[in-house]
Amino acid sequence: MPIRLTPTFRDALAAHATGPTSGPFLGMWVCTASPLVAEICAGSGLDWLLIDMEHSPSSLDSVLAQLQAVAAYPVTPVVRVPTDDVVTIKQVLDLGAQNLLVPMVSSAEQARAVVEAVRYPPRGRRGVGSAIARSARWNRVEGYLEHADEHVSVLVQIETAEGVAAAEAIAAVDGVDGVFVGPSDLAASMGLLGQQSHPDVVAAVHRAFDAVRAAGKPVGVNAFDPDLARAYADAGASFVLLGADVTLLARGSEDLAARFGRT
Repeated sequence: MPIRLTPTFRDALAAHATGPTSGPFLGMWVCTASPLVAEICAGSGLDWLLIDMEHSPSSLDSVLAQLQAVAAYPVTPVVRVPTDDVVTIKQVLDLGAQNLLVPMVSSAEQARAVVEAVRYPPRGRRGVGSAIARSARWNRVEGYLEHADEHVSVLVQIETAEGVAAAEAIAAVDGVDGVFVGPSDLAASMGLLGQQSHPDVVAAVHRAFDAVRAAGKPVGVNAFDPDLARAYADAGASFVLLGADVTLLARGSEDLAARFGRT
């Protein structure tokens, strides 16, 4: 029985931009590695979820379970791989992840290597295992190999001063569908560790926005502060991450304790 895959992040973002809902594509981090938590977040009404493998305990097994848990909901899952390693990218794609975010991309050359890692030869170097992988639903997706590029969306993350300087060239790479700016590591690279809202960091984020948009690609950003998130949306961010499952649980449990006199 032929199976159709869901729209990619690229397609969902484009549909959102022309649809009745105004504002950026809104999402949150899933860092617990829990399929149950991922499913709870998937039903929140947000547009997308970022399943993280870089700063969380998520393994290949837990990413698979999380993708399966959110598949029934009208939300777009993106998996952030821990590195641009071609083997890791291949494995995550074969799990059925259609949307990848690759961290710490600071040059156009690195961005091109990422794109090659998600494309089959002769356009890239992704290993061919679709017959035994969930990506093609075990060859139940007709023409998967021929149309694989249509089923995968690639986002790269700029989070260094060098990346900001090269932002337009990175965004212009064919196959890069969007650029996500990470203020936390960007602040660290600028000698402002932990100061994501420092004026110099915010100015660097805006420079990255302008450069990416000049290349004709959508740009996103991480912004847990609501006022800063709105300001970045007004500055042209097409997609924004507003929070994380772990921080919501941490702050919520602290508030619960504080209401009853515990500190």
